[in-house]
Amino acid sequence: MSRKLAAKKHRALEILVRLKRLYPDATCSLNYETPVQLLVATILSAQCTDERVNMVTPELFRRFPDAAALASAELSEIETLVRSTGFYRNKAKNIQAACRMIVTEYGGEVPKLMEELLKLPGVARKTANVVLAHAYGINAGVTVDTHVKRLSNRLGLTEHDDPVRIERDLIELLPQPDWENWSIRLIYHGRAVCMARNPACERCLLADLCPSVNMAKVTPPPTPVVTLP
Repeated sequence: MSRKLAAKKHRALEILVRLKRLYPDATCSLNYETPVQLLVATILSAQCTDERVNMVTPELFRRFPDAAALASAELSEIETLVRSTGFYRNKAKNIQAACRMIVTEYGGEVPKLMEELLKLPGVARKTANVVLAHAYGINAGVTVDTHVKRLSNRLGLTEHDDPVRIERDLIELLPQPDWENWSIRLIYHGRAVCMARNPACERCLLADLCPSVNMAKVTPPPTPVVTLP
């Protein structure tokens, strides 16, 4: 391991320790009861807030509680129920197609293998990582959403924009048991402190570890006044 990589890994681990202290109870913000419901909610969360998804899914899951129900539903009804999440036609189409595959090929159960999840319509690595981590407790990779992408770049842990390449960089830096810990807590930090347009560097407890910190926002500690005898 090169000295540069070792230093970056050390800094990533220190960031992880601080994130755990800052957000000890952080967990998935999407409401669900089953792996299928988590899969559907995660598909809906693309280009949409978790809060909005959580407003939509209670009625969706009341009407269609499992993969079989979603697979046989009228597509137009799914579209109506998920309309407010944006891109609703494509999301509804993918949800139904994924559920049909789950019913016909996996006995109605969401598969537990990354390669099988990635075969489902509308499922890329982000969705697959969320489902595996939160529904099955399997850390198969690092979930890279817009917050994780932005903060990992700002923190100097990757130089890439492609989520797959960002994930590879983070996997190299973080221990596998903490892959989802990293993502979920970085998402919390991105929402609360390191916002996209106006990051609150002045109250960020990662500022001393961040090469992108806006020093103009960070107030240095006051210089002590020394009284001469």
